[in-house]
Parts: sequence; structure tokens; C-alpha cells
Amino acid sequence: MTARILVVDDVAANTRLLEAKLAAEYYQVAAANSGAEAIRQALAWQPDLILLDVMMPEMDGFETCRRLKADPATQHIPIVMVTALSEPEERLQGLEAGADDFLTKPVDYETLLARVKSLVRLKRLLDEWRIRGETARALGLGGEGLGPPSVAGARALVIEDFEPSVMQMQDCLAREGIVAARAATEAEAMQLAGAMSFDLIVLSLALTNEDPLRLASKLRAAERTQNIPLLLVADAEQKGRMLRGFDIGANDWLLRPIDENELRARARNQIRRKIYQDRLRADLGHALEMALTDPLTGFYNQRYLMRHLRGLVSAGQPQGIAVMMVDVDHFKSVNDRWGHPIGDQALRAVADALRRRIRVFDSIARYGGEEFAVVMPGTSAEDAQLAAERLRSAIADMQFYPEPGLRHRLTVSVGVCCSTAEDITAERLLQTADQALYQAKREGRNRTAFREAV
Repeated sequence: MTARILVVDDVAANTRLLEAKLAAEYYQVAAANSGAEAIRQALAWQPDLILLDVMMPEMDGFETCRRLKADPATQHIPIVMVTALSEPEERLQGLEAGADDFLTKPVDYETLLARVKSLVRLKRLLDEWRIRGETARALGLGGEGLGPPSVAGARALVIEDFEPSVMQMQDCLAREGIVAARAATEAEAMQLAGAMSFDLIVLSLALTNEDPLRLASKLRAAERTQNIPLLLVADAEQKGRMLRGFDIGANDWLLRPIDENELRARARNQIRRKIYQDRLRADLGHALEMALTDPLTGFYNQRYLMRHLRGLVSAGQPQGIAVMMVDVDHFKSVNDRWGHPIGDQALRAVADALRRRIRVFDSIARYGGEEFAVVMPGTSAEDAQLAAERLRSAIADMQFYPEPGLRHRLTVSVGVCCSTAEDITAERLLQTADQALYQAKREGRNRTAFREAV
């Protein structure tokens, strides 16, 4: 997963070193040598992550961070503050300014890369919701902007089997108004997570009789907990396990001995992200349900799709944008033989199969009649073709009975296109996917065809 990273440091040697390390991992890197320049570049370039040095003349990193987080155009960009100092007070000051993490020089590059992957992954998801929200507002359906939410009343689950540590974390979170339940074993944690809704999970990597990474994996795999922020608590010598936790899907970490103010700040940041994301989901869902969805399938309609796709194109996707056009083969014969109510059942069955097989940040629309469009941001040509073939195969294997005891085999033809061109347009992407769809139909239907959009 590539990303745009802005490195901010007034020492050129530090900037060059970070640029080289990140470029070697195929990240796109830009540099700024002052706070003012960092703000200008962040506004113009819209990076996916900012690595921000604390000690700079004129405007230090704390003030730069505060200004970036105060501007609606840049407040969503994750910031990792980098400093030569490691005092808890300075780390807390950075977190209170809005930083998402704090690294100490000399930078440990394994740790840095783990943080980059985690923060970029989260930003991509939030970007998708932001773009959808902006689309709704552009159509006159959106609500007011979201201010910083309060975390009072939020619920956390602390998974720890050392009683003094549990009590310390519960007391600390309570000072933020966060109600913390506790679990000492994997069984207790999964039972509580299945019975209650949580806004944060704090997982100790020092569990005595459990494998905390296996538990982290189960939490990320379970539908009810997969989107809950996961904060790891680790000893300094558990660096390897902590990094593995990030690969599994953890969002943040905290080292022992626990600095209570830092725990409060990190918990507050993670819960606010979840609240922000949940609000966007709820607001957007309500608005689009009223005006931008197809009543038969519940998918977006063509009007929304065009707005959304134009927003993605203008925002830029480093890995490209893929579009699939899906058309039900010989659908007219279903209507002619069994009538339109059965035809509607067939369309709903196809729609359900499509819905179950797209990613959370993909978008799907009923494009017209028996035709559907799927927009997949950040998707390579190879991945798009594999996804299209999975959809086609799943629908071909589907059990559809227009009358008792009679199975009718539904199939689809799929046209796929993908582009990384900077000057691509939404219209060109859809046109190319449509051309690929007609190629699939000419070649016999119940198949996929691919074209590169240029």
C-alpha cells in the first residue's frame, strides 16, 4: 500500500535520511523545512501522513500541529511528531496538540513503517467516508460540519489479567468519562465484545495464560469488533510482538510503565476517530437512503455514483481506480416468462450476491435496468480482475427458483477497467468499463473482460 508522506524538518540531513528510507518502501515523499512551509504543502498536496519534527525555529512542531488540526482542509491528515527528546511531558504536549503518534530520534524504522501502515490504512477509510459526506452535502442532503466530539460516556474494554494494571487503566479512563469493563481471558473478552458495544479495546501484550496476538486476530476478524480501535499496552522488550500486532490491525500502542496522561490522550484520540466515523456513516446513510438509493436493491443510483466517482478522481488514488460494469445476461427472458415481480426478485438476488462480495470502502450502484456499477478505489488491475471473476462465479453458482422446483441459472457479464492516469475522468472510466462489458457479451456472456482506461 503506497501513500504520500510529507517530511518536515529544518535539518536537511534528517529530511534526506527519512526520504531515502521511505522511498525505498515505494512511498511518495515530499519535504518541508519549516512549519509554515509544511502547512502550505499540506494544503496543496494533501499528503496521507505528515512526519513532523518538534524542534524548529519560528514555528515549532507543536504549533504547526495545532494549526494543521484546526484547519478543516488538513485536520484529517495523521501527524507523527518526531523529536530528539523523550520526556513524557513533551510526548503528552504533542498528543494534546492533535498528533497521532510521537517517535523519538534516532527513529527506529521498523516502528516507523508499522505506524505509517496503520495510520494510512485508517486515513483511507476515513477519506472514503469524508468524500461520501461531501458528495451528499454537494447534493443538498448533508448536515452541518462535525466538531470535536466528547468522549464522555464512551465504553472501553480493558483486557488484562494483572489486577493493579487493570485498576490503574480503569481509573485513568474514568477521568475522561470513559466507562471501562474488564476481561482477564480470551473467553471473557469475546463474550463481553459479543454482548456489548465498545468504542475502544485496550489489550495487554503481557497476558499470562493467553496469546494476546491470537486474541487481537479474533477481534479483528469478528464483524462486531473489527472496526473498534485497538490500543496495545506493551513492555519495551515486546517490540516484535507489538509490531506484529500492527500487522494484525492494531491502531495504537502504549509502553509500560503507563503514563496516565498519555493513556488518556491516546484513548481520547482513538475514540474520537470512531465517533467521527460512526457519525459519518449514520448521517450519510440517512441522507442517501432518502434521495440517492435505488428502492429495489438499496444500492446507490447513477446520480450519486457520478458525483462520488468524480470526487475520487479529483482526490487522486495512488494505486488507481477500478470500475466494474455488471449486466445480468438475458434478463428480458426472465421478465417475459415469469413477469416483472419475479424479475425484481432476480435483481435483488444478484444485488445481494454483489453486496456480500465488495469491500467496505467500495461503492456499488444500480446503473440502470439490470446493470450495476462497482467503484473500487486504490485497486490494481490484477486485483480488480480477480474481484470481477469472483463476482461472476458466485452469481453463476447462485440458487434462484422463479417457481417451486424449477431452478433458473442467472449469469452476469462483467466489464472491468482500471487507471492510474492523472488526467483520467470519471466519464472515461465508466465509458471504458462499458466497452469492456460489451466485449464480454460479444464473446459469449457469463464472462469478464478487461480494458485499461487511458
